[in-house]
Amino acid sequence: MNDAALAETRGTPEPKTLVEAAYHRLRRDIIEGIRPPGEKLRVEHLKDDYEVGAGTLREALLMLATDGLVIGQGQRGFRVAPISISDFEDITRTRVLLECDALRQSIALGDDVWEASVVAAFHRLTRAEQKLADHTAPSLEEWEARNRGFHEALIAACPSRWIRHFQNILYQQSERYRRIALFRQTIARDIHAEHQAIFEATIERDADTACAILAEHILRTLEAIKRMPPDFFERRANER
Repeated sequence: MNDAALAETRGTPEPKTLVEAAYHRLRRDIIEGIRPPGEKLRVEHLKDDYEVGAGTLREALLMLATDGLVIGQGQRGFRVAPISISDFEDITRTRVLLECDALRQSIALGDDVWEASVVAAFHRLTRAEQKLADHTAPSLEEWEARNRGFHEALIAACPSRWIRHFQNILYQQSERYRRIALFRQTIARDIHAEHQAIFEATIERDADTACAILAEHILRTLEAIKRMPPDFFERRANER
């Protein structure tokens, strides 16, 4: 999927500058593991791969450092942030706390417009999941965008912009791990059924049930990651 199509799917503006375009391409490559954890990101090499100038690339890398996907090393440049089970467990448990609280507030305060947005987001996600199941497209990247849209719609009525902000950071941090769990299915799960259960409890305004199912849904990915081979993350770190 090109940058324009992905931006449309996510409901975000198409990149308008070279910096934004380089940022999105680099971010996608990190999330998908094309740039593995620990890889040195040398500007003099990457500027040719991404066909942008050194200054543009440095700005994109600084944006990725703000996201926590890249680590700045002073005069030594940048490196892809490492991954580990302990890191993902911390991300996951903090995300459960924030996202469940945000969902509870959204259910209590959300109006008809919020409810309609949840219905629409679930419908778009369902279409993507049906196509994935039938192997008729969309790409995994499009599914990820619609999955993110659904989770964002669930908590959109939460009045705390800080909760939403930090939930967004944690969601982004979990993407690399979620890709690993999806590609290496270590546990049996029906992700669409999980989403449908969250959706139905939310629309019924049953906050206790919705939050319990949401927490279990998020923790299932952690369970899948914990079943990876013990040396998986060490091998990933040493790939480059």
